[in-house]
Amino acid sequence: MLYVLEDTINGILIGSIYGLTALGLTVIFGVLKVINFAHGSLLMVGMYTAYWAVVLTGIHPYLALIIVAPVMYFFGYYLQNIIIKPIFKAEKDVREPITVIIVTTGVWYVLDNLSLLIFGPQYRTLQDNPLRGKMLEFAGMMLSIPKFWGFVIAIVTAAAVYWFFQKTRMGRAIRATSLDRESASLMGINQYRIYNVAFGIGTAIAGIAGVTLVPFYNVFPSVGVLFDIKGFIIVVLGGLGSIGGAILGGIIVGVIESVGPQFMAATWTEAIVYGLFLMVLFVKPSGLFGVKYDW
Repeated sequence: MLYVLEDTINGILIGSIYGLTALGLTVIFGVLKVINFAHGSLLMVGMYTAYWAVVLTGIHPYLALIIVAPVMYFFGYYLQNIIIKPIFKAEKDVREPITVIIVTTGVWYVLDNLSLLIFGPQYRTLQDNPLRGKMLEFAGMMLSIPKFWGFVIAIVTAAAVYWFFQKTRMGRAIRATSLDRESASLMGINQYRIYNVAFGIGTAIAGIAGVTLVPFYNVFPSVGVLFDIKGFIIVVLGGLGSIGGAILGGIIVGVIESVGPQFMAATWTEAIVYGLFLMVLFVKPSGLFGVKYDW
């Protein structure tokens, strides 16, 4: 029984990091109304940025947040401004432009192959990592310290994003644009700037997730694909546009993956996750925590 409890707690810890990777995806969808297929690649860019920030400066892996978050924000801001905004202008009468999905898929392939060209296919890991393999003993259970701090960062980030959208002027402008872009424009809100900011925030969150992964996970060009798939599943489970749903959906997936192997083959846990994903699509397409409105 103790092992099941230990696996459950560790599942919650890693699941919160899964949820953090999905949080950026759901923020972008909540405003732009498009699925960003390049989100996993943006996570990969964040992981490489965190890795090289630590290697080149020697700072603590989590202090890389002060470098990665702003760098990824501006990367996402200008990626949206230069590549995606022209499509929104060309299809301004379409609420969910399908062309954007095609373009983000192209960005996915470009970023993955560009990283492969620059960094090579090697798996990279932090050599002088003070956190790798560190465990915390609690009530007879062994808990991963890097995953624990990842959990803390995920919860703080989700709370900060929620506060930003609810309490700040820019946050209210973003929510207004997500609900009705035309009405928001009539009220003097520059919808294209809002798109840039929202995409920048979503990309920064992906970078923060990358920082939480680097202390215990290898960095390689296609690493984003693994988390991209989980991210889409989690967003559907939690509810499109739901901030809390992203974290809770990630925890559900993490607990299933962690506890499941205690009772069945590990491959069956993946089947359970996908089965739950399909069931939610059929029974409650808005997601477990989805609401009528996006924010």
